[in-house]
Amino acid sequence: MSPLLILVIVFVLLTLIGTPLFVSVGLTTALALYIIEIPYTLLAQTGYGSLTPFPLLTIPLFVLAGRLMEVGGMAQRMIAIATNLVGAYRGSMGLVTVFACMLFAALSGSGPATTAAIGSVTVPAMKREGYDVPFAAAITASAGALGSLIPPSNLLIIYGLVSETSIPRLFLAGLVPGLLVTLLLMATTYLVARRRGYGGDGDPFSWGPFLRAAWDGKWSVGAPVIILGGIYGGVFTPTEAAGVAVFYALFVGLFIYGELTVRKVIESLRFTALLTGILILLTPTLAFGQLTAFYDVPATVQQGITAITNNPILVLFLIGIFYIFIGTFMESIAQVILFTAVFLPLVTSLGVDPVLFGIFTVVTCEIGFLTPPLGANLTVAARISGISIERISVAVLPFILAYIIGLVILILLPDLTVFLPNWLYGPTK
Repeated sequence: MSPLLILVIVFVLLTLIGTPLFVSVGLTTALALYIIEIPYTLLAQTGYGSLTPFPLLTIPLFVLAGRLMEVGGMAQRMIAIATNLVGAYRGSMGLVTVFACMLFAALSGSGPATTAAIGSVTVPAMKREGYDVPFAAAITASAGALGSLIPPSNLLIIYGLVSETSIPRLFLAGLVPGLLVTLLLMATTYLVARRRGYGGDGDPFSWGPFLRAAWDGKWSVGAPVIILGGIYGGVFTPTEAAGVAVFYALFVGLFIYGELTVRKVIESLRFTALLTGILILLTPTLAFGQLTAFYDVPATVQQGITAITNNPILVLFLIGIFYIFIGTFMESIAQVILFTAVFLPLVTSLGVDPVLFGIFTVVTCEIGFLTPPLGANLTVAARISGISIERISVAVLPFILAYIIGLVILILLPDLTVFLPNWLYGPTK
């Protein structure tokens, strides 16, 4: 039996018996080091190196900023703007949820965090309007996943670090796909709500209430303008932008809205520590990724796939199917780190822009957020709505289809993704 096959069996068995993923990857990596007689110091060196890149600080800062904006009243004002904009359409509160998640995604950088922030307000509102609870939870879970695509995105930051791709380019590339998926989710919400007769009883759109809500929420809407405008205007780097976002959230929550308290700030710090604790995955997964080079895994994968087809579109479809399957049981950060090293050399050799592959990777991860047994967004939505993940898993199927349609469009029309970064920064070298 080959050493590579032994490692695959060990990793799969550890995962299937429920071993925490960072332990499974770590033990498999240690076994691989033993087999090929490489000192175990590689793990320690990689662990130190994986947590030292300055851009990595962006992730906890954006998570903290998003949480402060949520508990400081900014999320509620975004929902008010969305509610007055949508008016009395069928599925109005569902459309509000999707639209508000899109706005809040530009603040949090995290899918589960966006689901929690917006869903805690809109799911009870949809219940009061007579929505089927699994459907309401499914809307929240699927729209919350936008937090991983619309910049700033934690997953895009991780992909940028692993692939050595420009993070500002990745952020800019996520805008159009983010809007496309938002429209697909809104269309899905409207069609299902129209068929079931949900919503449509609110006040029709009028400029007066909308302008009042927009004025009240101007500080909330100003946050993504300052953050993204500062990055693309060259005022500050993404990491510095995250620091600015934290300061902005504290200033608005304390002195403008007056809804932040010391207790809420401490709770936000605790939330950030718990959510960013997943970065412990970086150490074993990066070491594992380095070992793939010793075993010529990228070359083996490239030979295997190119033996089937050299068409970059078909190759992306094959990788997409694999990613969606893996995403059902693997944490997204680990998925990005482990398989970028395997598949990126293949797709770039076929002419695929690494920026496009980054957006493609994140969209497949978003589908993973919505598929059991892992399904991070499903777990959050289940807690908010008080129903089982199994019931939400059935209701979320139309929204998974919307994501798949969006993924297919992005594969077939790559210019939708890359034209903005290419226009601002020039073509990828």
